[in-house]
Amino acid sequence: MNILVLYAHPVETSFNAGLHRMIVERLTAAGHTVDDCDLYAEDFDPRLTRKERLDYHNQRGATDAVAPYVERLLRADALVLSYPVWNYGFPAILKGFFDRVFLPGVSFKLVNGKVQPSLHNIRKVAAVTTYGGSRFRAVLMGDPPRRLIKRMLRATVKPGAPVSYLAHYAMNLSTDQTRDAFTAKVAASMDAF
Repeated sequence: MNILVLYAHPVETSFNAGLHRMIVERLTAAGHTVDDCDLYAEDFDPRLTRKERLDYHNQRGATDAVAPYVERLLRADALVLSYPVWNYGFPAILKGFFDRVFLPGVSFKLVNGKVQPSLHNIRKVAAVTTYGGSRFRAVLMGDPPRRLIKRMLRATVKPGAPVSYLAHYAMNLSTDQTRDAFTAKVAASMDAF
């Protein structure tokens, strides 16, 4: 399976960076082809430009700034996202990827004013994430990242595609044991992916 790994964390020594490396290693060892898209290392610009917004509903071409990312997304059979949750949301760089790459004609089509999801090449999705706060606090806030992955992204990819959400909550209070347990859970998930 061709898997696009979207990684969004700026610190190479972080727990998230370790998870990211392990995800890529495990998927590769399982025989998958991995397209490792480290948004910070690739210096992805998350800002939707004025021109991009004005052209949002128009057909985009090979000269478009995000065309290489669109190609990578459309080439993928599966998607694995690896990121921290900051302020109850995606890091800006990952949010910008969705804003700039999940375009009409790429992830959805507009037919008579109605959205028809069309990213049906993606047959499986997994998100691996960490939260500073507790699950209880995230639930009180509606846990937007979980809902975006489990609802919006699920509705965009191939109907019936499995979508998993692996989250380590309360990183501010984490221990070696909680991090090791979460790492083992993610490793098992990637081995079975």
